[in-house]
Amino acid sequence: MGWIADIVSYSPKANITYPILADPDRELAIKFGMLDPAERDSEGLPLTARVVFIIGPDKRIKLSFLYPATTGRNFTEVLRVIDSLQLTAKHNVATPVHWKWGDKCMVSPSVSDEEARQVFPEGFESVQVPSGKGYMRLTPQPDL
Repeated sequence: MGWIADIVSYSPKANITYPILADPDRELAIKFGMLDPAERDSEGLPLTARVVFIIGPDKRIKLSFLYPATTGRNFTEVLRVIDSLQLTAKHNVATPVHWKWGDKCMVSPSVSDEEARQVFPEGFESVQVPSGKGYMRLTPQPDL
């Protein structure tokens, strides 16, 4: 129950505006498979893992990260993923490995070259890959 005060004490610039749920009976942790079998508390019970769920407006889980109890979460990555999810929900693009806001995006493989020319007025570049498949097409990031 005191997690927010602990977080702010450790990270004074923290502004906790997201929900943190208390689960003293571990009901949710058991239901959602959030127990870390390798780490145990002083009573020998498994510690809860550090879990992040990103739920979309359609009330479906879009992403979940499950970190071991011994590993802290990376909020830079969480925010990057939220940016990607919002962008890809609005535009027919995918975000490649190490993508960050403002980088080029990939045209979704389901979009033909002809359609891509119409949808992406700034064009796209095809990247040759060893497999010879033409799925790697990069375009400037569309605006949200």
